[in-house]
Amino acid sequence: MTLTELKYIVAVAREKHFGRAADACYVSQPTLSVAVKKLEDELEIKLFERSAGDVSVTALGEDIVRQAQSVLEQAAAIKEIAKRGKDPLAGVLTLGVIYTVGPYLLPELVRHAIARTPQMPLMLQENFTTRLLEMLRTGEIDCAIMAEPFPDTGLAMAPLYDEPFLAAVPSSHPLAEQASVSASQLKSETMLLLGTGHCFRDHVLEVCPEFARYASNAEGIRRTFEGSSLETIKHMVSAGMGVTLVPRLSVPRDALLTGTRRRKSDDNHIRYLPIAEDDGSAPPMRRVVLAWRRSFTRYEAIAALRNAVYACELPGVTRLS
Repeated sequence: MTLTELKYIVAVAREKHFGRAADACYVSQPTLSVAVKKLEDELEIKLFERSAGDVSVTALGEDIVRQAQSVLEQAAAIKEIAKRGKDPLAGVLTLGVIYTVGPYLLPELVRHAIARTPQMPLMLQENFTTRLLEMLRTGEIDCAIMAEPFPDTGLAMAPLYDEPFLAAVPSSHPLAEQASVSASQLKSETMLLLGTGHCFRDHVLEVCPEFARYASNAEGIRRTFEGSSLETIKHMVSAGMGVTLVPRLSVPRDALLTGTRRRKSDDNHIRYLPIAEDDGSAPPMRRVVLAWRRSFTRYEAIAALRNAVYACELPGVTRLS
């Protein structure tokens, strides 16, 4: 049994395909297949069920792949310990970010990271929360910036900031004349939502649960529009197609200015309004956190990344320590 063979079975379990696993490990498919078969023969068990174009992990194989991942992490930790003796921050840090945070945080975060820790380049991966959690579990990424809540997977977490939501309405809409808007006022509007898989979609439906029923019937097609990104949805709002909720950091800096101070753009056709409930309850918001595996040993790298986030301007959010 070798670390290389363990790496191969982890890759097959992740990709559910021998060809893609071989590509991910930079070897030929026959080389990978022979190594996997050798390990199965040594253990005298079947790790994978193979069928036409499909590979699944056996029940016992799941336990072995999980242990293989742990062994690979421990082997990597030996190298990390050696590196830390020279420079605790040396080496690439692989960071995952959800789609509704990445475009608004990463540009400034990367600039600060380069300035503060040039010896620790960031390798970035944007994806859905569920996929990032899986990538954390399998070691494909070192840490991830996500929004709570998400399933408890035994990860270590550090809160970064609480971010309020704003309502985005067309500037020609009657609601645009108000100083704020309530969730009850949004109930009768055409709500533009992110597609299934985006955690921010779930956050919006928590604020306006009435729209959850539109996701699975024909009425929903007429009453809602599902977009692939917040920017797509904001363009739809600008065109007068409906209203939506957006996280504060996605609002352009000058969009909250008034009069001649605003630059001409699509956001001239959007009014961003705080959400204030009549009963005085707290406005809706999300908590953004940094998560990593508890077995990850580069503590200084995590601390440096957090400090780089805190160095960002982050207008309108509440920083957490």
